[in-house]
Amino acid sequence: MLKFVRAAFVAGATMMAAHGAYADTAIKAVMHSPLRLTDPHATTAYITTWHGYMIYDTLLATDADNKIQPQMLEKWEVSPDGKTYTMTLRDGLKWHDGKPVTADDCVASIKRWAAGDGMGRTLLRFTDKIEPIDDKQFRIVMKEPTDLALRALSKPTGTAAFMMPKRIAEMPIGQPITDMTGSGPFKVAEFKPGVKTVYVKNTDYVPRKEPASALAGGKVVNVDRVVWEVMPDALTTANALLNGEIDFVEQFPYDLLPMVEGNKDLKEETLSPVGYFTMYRFNFKHPPFDNKKIRQAAMYAVNQEDVMKALVGNPKYWQTCASLWGCGTPLQSDIGKDMTVPGNIEKARALLKEAGYDNTPILIMHATDVGTLSAQPVVIAQALRKAGFNVNLQAMDWQSVATRRASKAAPKDGGWNIHNTNWYATDIMDPVRSAPAAASGDNAWFGWPEFAQIEELRTKFALSSDPAEQRKIADEVQRIGVDEGLYVPLGQMSVPTVYSSKLSGLVHAPVFAFWNVKKAP
Repeated sequence: MLKFVRAAFVAGATMMAAHGAYADTAIKAVMHSPLRLTDPHATTAYITTWHGYMIYDTLLATDADNKIQPQMLEKWEVSPDGKTYTMTLRDGLKWHDGKPVTADDCVASIKRWAAGDGMGRTLLRFTDKIEPIDDKQFRIVMKEPTDLALRALSKPTGTAAFMMPKRIAEMPIGQPITDMTGSGPFKVAEFKPGVKTVYVKNTDYVPRKEPASALAGGKVVNVDRVVWEVMPDALTTANALLNGEIDFVEQFPYDLLPMVEGNKDLKEETLSPVGYFTMYRFNFKHPPFDNKKIRQAAMYAVNQEDVMKALVGNPKYWQTCASLWGCGTPLQSDIGKDMTVPGNIEKARALLKEAGYDNTPILIMHATDVGTLSAQPVVIAQALRKAGFNVNLQAMDWQSVATRRASKAAPKDGGWNIHNTNWYATDIMDPVRSAPAAASGDNAWFGWPEFAQIEELRTKFALSSDPAEQRKIADEVQRIGVDEGLYVPLGQMSVPTVYSSKLSGLVHAPVFAFWNVKKAP
């Protein structure tokens, strides 16, 4: 019997070698969060966006110099009056079911994406029409001359403008997508929510001829499959990497880095060039943060250094950051830093007393399963309690936070008062691109602030192509935004990725997908 099993195994291995050697060309990765939500138009959760880049594609993309490049497009042309953009799809684009990608698909996808994205909704406000011309061409006609269409369709994360077949794109945003047919470099072979996702190479995918550059250029897949594994905790993940059971850890815990230092079989690298901006958000709909002075009291209570020391520790990987537009970005600003950076408990207590705070409980959502999100709520809770707030810190996993933050119910009925998140800094680098900068009430990002003056300034920014004017507008939004507590900066960090030295060709980009990566035997 043993001989029979061994013979069968050898025969099977020979067949695998003849058909692509799947066992030898699989990358096993642990990402920053388990994948549960799979509709990349319906959530800003980064893990869903990362999933989107694996199986979908975008019309435009930004390269390593943050310049806009064609991706699914062969080219775009702009009319002399600056209002009409004619988009031409490149040859060879197919959906995973073998059907060709058409202009109709793209028009439907843009409309679906824009309905759920802050920058997309801004684009629609200034758009006269989006319509197909033929199977390979469509046009976007703006109401005024602006390059907003290019900026919006190329934004890398948040909710990126992924293209889908028309039959899927016509589904409303609130209806979960179960059909994961895309046109991207990978296909989904297996999906167990929160447990495992297996991607296989899309052999019909035709990469661009240019070399990969951030999210632009050729998406050449050099492996047969990529497996996103889920581990129970950080230590188990680190040991699995050390033992060769997995190949890649997207966000390696800072406190465990000594475990891998000096190990020749592993490499540590920061793949995101600018880093992550960490922040928290008030719920403006419910007491007590419908009161400006109480928001300001909370902002004064928190010291950024306390947050970043607890979150990261090693100062090599973090900095304080007062800017709503992130640090190391063109519009970086220190306006209002006294309220958001150093902390001032006495000022916080005085404002709380002045506002007549009545001990209303503060429900803070605490994601415990994502290392780069778990420390902030604890430090915020400690600071707010010290200032005199009544705090209820509720532990849950990140996907529960991502779901619950969409609830407009009162905190006692399944809503919330404060939640924290991280953004790749280029996601929030200006008042239009930054999803939490929207101040349009019920149509704004979770928390739903409503400030007409901010919306007027964001409109001016969207229509401007003058860097000096954009700088002036961004500074004014920063001034008002900090004063009102639009969203609260907590600092900025770089996150180390640790991976097997067998891997090469990893792309430096805001998103980590697995094209261009090779795995040595």
